[in-house]
Amino acid sequence: MDKIKLLQSRRNKVLEAGAEIRKTISALTDEDSFVEISGFSFSKNEFYGEEAAGEGVVTGFATVNGYPVYVAAQNFQVLSGGVSAANCAKILKCLELAEKNSTPVIYVLNTLGVQIGEGVTVLEGLASVLSKAARLHGVVPQFAVINGEVYGQTALLAACADFTFFMKDAVLASNSPLVISAKSGKNLPKEEVGGAAALSSTNLVGTVKEDIASVRVEIGKILDVLPFTNSVVVENGADLNAAMPSLNKKCAAEDLIKAVFDKDSLVEIGTGSASEVKCVLGRCGGISLAAVIFDEEAGVELNAVNVAKINSFVEFAGYYDLPFVCFTNTLGIRSDLDTNNSLVMKNIAKLMENFELLENAKISVVYKKAVGLGYSLFAAKSMGFDYGYAFADAKIALFDSVQGAEIEFSEEKSADKAKLAEKYAEENSDPINAAKNGYVDNIIEPQFVKQYLIASLQMLLK
Repeated sequence: MDKIKLLQSRRNKVLEAGAEIRKTISALTDEDSFVEISGFSFSKNEFYGEEAAGEGVVTGFATVNGYPVYVAAQNFQVLSGGVSAANCAKILKCLELAEKNSTPVIYVLNTLGVQIGEGVTVLEGLASVLSKAARLHGVVPQFAVINGEVYGQTALLAACADFTFFMKDAVLASNSPLVISAKSGKNLPKEEVGGAAALSSTNLVGTVKEDIASVRVEIGKILDVLPFTNSVVVENGADLNAAMPSLNKKCAAEDLIKAVFDKDSLVEIGTGSASEVKCVLGRCGGISLAAVIFDEEAGVELNAVNVAKINSFVEFAGYYDLPFVCFTNTLGIRSDLDTNNSLVMKNIAKLMENFELLENAKISVVYKKAVGLGYSLFAAKSMGFDYGYAFADAKIALFDSVQGAEIEFSEEKSADKAKLAEKYAEENSDPINAAKNGYVDNIIEPQFVKQYLIASLQMLLK
């Protein structure tokens, strides 16, 4: 028997079975950088009587923008990406190597669920993969690409990931969309069950992308910024003394982002949910940072979804030693029944715990409003912020308006509305009052915000 020819034949069989997913991996990684592991893993599906060439998943290591990564990509061409025990063993081996070598992981997910016929054995396999992915949280960065339909327990890998990218027609669901729709008494297309728009309250939709190449660009930019894979400070030609006079006239969230972050360095995370809260990674004067920008002219009211989004981002910043900056325009908890009967208060309690993880610089910039709980959480010195700045036209107050104070004290017979009006008048919400007590370090012109941030970050970096 000619072993060389036999090897070539077997190799061609594996390559043929994984032709499409290998094109995806090539588009996701640097040219000719992918090296496969466990390439000759085979088993036979007893239920269908088919051999699973490559076991329905392609695993290996590669580089993205020169940064090493491990890749576990489900192959929909083999039994619809059906998950088997052997399939799980390949993914687990990949994750173990990622942990051992402190290397980020990219999951490319596309499966209709488990292969029928393996029973509890495949459940043990899934448990081993999910358990390892959960333990890797905060140890190595994890990226998930939803590359088609992803149903069942594999969807939990998206929940374990730090960054999730949905392809434009992708669907993610904990069960078959048909089952979910039927048990809800409806007859919905799969996109209305698990499409990106349908999952806007789950905090699972990071960004929706048109093609894999754009995912590669974004992963590369994230790896460029993270101290885990790159230096926290780089020389990138940024102007350290740049002022932005236009901010003195108009300072919306988008204007602020453009002024603060170095050109081509920023990546917004989690655009698929709570759009009123922007979570951004990037560099300011060459210094890596994580920033939350509250984006609503009247001030953002807190609810379970937007606090959960902030929670995940703050936790990530803490794990990977990123300086954290909060651009505050925030009120208290939204006043409605749905919010009151939600996880919002539990999520806020968790957020306060996560602030303790932030051992690097913590800076607050009140660029519009910091009112009530919005101040306590996102501007207060007692919440651990090292430096606090406020724009000259910002508002820092106990209540958002005189009417708010009147409602709060409506049952107090002794409440003097004239005194309340005076106490909570606009001039008494001037940030200078907070500065007098040392709660705000400086009142600044908006145009100089980047200069102040760079100076603060340089002093506080650990």
